[in-house]
Amino acid sequence: MKPLGAEFFGTFWLVLGGCGSAVLAAAFPNVGIGLLGVSLAFGLTVLTMAYAIGPISGCHLNPAVTVGLCVGGRFPASKVAMYVVAQVLGGIAGAGILYLIASGKAGFDVTAGFATNGYAERSPGGYGLVAAAVTEIVMTMMFILIILGSTSKRAAAGFAPLAIGLGLTLIHLISIPVTNTSVNPARSLGVAVYEGGGALAQLWLFWVAPIVGAVLGALVWKGISEAEPAD
Repeated sequence: MKPLGAEFFGTFWLVLGGCGSAVLAAAFPNVGIGLLGVSLAFGLTVLTMAYAIGPISGCHLNPAVTVGLCVGGRFPASKVAMYVVAQVLGGIAGAGILYLIASGKAGFDVTAGFATNGYAERSPGGYGLVAAAVTEIVMTMMFILIILGSTSKRAAAGFAPLAIGLGLTLIHLISIPVTNTSVNPARSLGVAVYEGGGALAQLWLFWVAPIVGAVLGALVWKGISEAEPAD
């Protein structure tokens, strides 16, 4: 149960920290952190949790990452469902705390923006379904490549959290204008539950595309990498 608890609280922190930066601080008067700050916040949540809970659960925080690691031969299939449930519950809990904080401001309207993901009229830049799907698939594919590569036995020890955190930051810098960046079904579900409506109607894409991208990333890694050295 300890790894599941770690995944719950890690995903809780990712959603509260990443989505919280977007909802509470992105456009705050005079000192708003903007796209760059939100991108960095998401990267920092993964970076901090990778050091904090990595030794306990591997710090997946993301159903797509769990699936990708399974396909890549780094995680047992028997544990995938349990990890995904813990991540989803953590994401919903993190979004719940964010909702309680954000709703403390007069005039708060969850439908006006709660860091949800979307395409077409719900895309920050007005990008359509195909552009959104391609973005989420490719970004997740590259994220899995970064994770598998930086955590391989041939990689420099101790630097994987930095590579993964900075990789997620870069992914957000690229894709926030397109989909508001998911690459993580638990993150997308967590905030969509509270916004409802269009966020839930479009949620299917932010489960399908990241998981497809994760599988592709794992297959690409297996195709280009050499066999891991024996312990």
